[in-house]
Amino acid sequence: MCLEELRALLARHARPDGTTAIDGVLVSKVDRSDPPAPSMSGTVLAVIAQGAKRLALGDRIFEYGAGQYLVASVDLPVTGQFTKADPERPALGFGLVLEPSAVAELLLRAAPGDTPPTGGGAAPGIVVTDAPAPLLDAVVRLLRLLDEPRDQAVLAPLVKREILWRLITGEQGATVRQLGLADSGLSHISRAVRWIREHYARPFRVEDLARLSGMSVSAFYRNFHAVTAMSPIQFQKQIRLQEARLQLATHPGDVIGVGHRVGYDNPSQFSREYRRQFGVPPSQDAARLRQSVRGPAGVLS
Repeated sequence: MCLEELRALLARHARPDGTTAIDGVLVSKVDRSDPPAPSMSGTVLAVIAQGAKRLALGDRIFEYGAGQYLVASVDLPVTGQFTKADPERPALGFGLVLEPSAVAELLLRAAPGDTPPTGGGAAPGIVVTDAPAPLLDAVVRLLRLLDEPRDQAVLAPLVKREILWRLITGEQGATVRQLGLADSGLSHISRAVRWIREHYARPFRVEDLARLSGMSVSAFYRNFHAVTAMSPIQFQKQIRLQEARLQLATHPGDVIGVGHRVGYDNPSQFSREYRRQFGVPPSQDAARLRQSVRGPAGVLS
């Protein structure tokens, strides 16, 4: 019953840009299965009410469909594709942006023993599981508030907290709880992820990133791969190539300049790795990008 009402609410409130009147709440409606496309995942809960999606992260593939949810606890480079979506039966999804401060607040309020212990290692950055009825019920109640503007300011924060609590204490709670723990393995790896994203064009030594994360080199490698499904160098390459694609959309005639700006001194290497990632060389992809504008391919849209 929850899924039926969830579908109706999502279909009614879907906007082209995915936003809603409630901050941090996203609604997705997709009526076609486009080819796989890259984007950043964001830190988000995504619940599928209708349709199905496939997401690739490094060497891991995640597939989730109606009645399942995905949590991304780190902003990671992913490639996504709806596998079940058409005009007669569009894919419908709910998203909630996850804020580390909100997770931390709930963990501080919880009584000892209310939450399962968090392991020492870093949990995966993306997880998928079946959505339990209490979680779906809370999602439906949050979306109902889109029809009750007067109640949103007071009730929406309360229902968001309930949803977060269901995640924290649920099957994939370890991934969510690490968002709010200042000394978790995820928080340490997040420092390195953030550094690479902000300085993607610069070379780095893994030893320096391990020091930044407060880990030995071997522990850093192990935890980085656990969270991102990639090595630090592979992660940097993904960020560079996604940034290059964004720049080519606005500077299609400057392939060599774009490659240099994202960190490639060798144009041949840039073209080779770009083609391996996107299936076509950068000049050809730039022409294609001029002809069609695609939406984001993150965990929800």
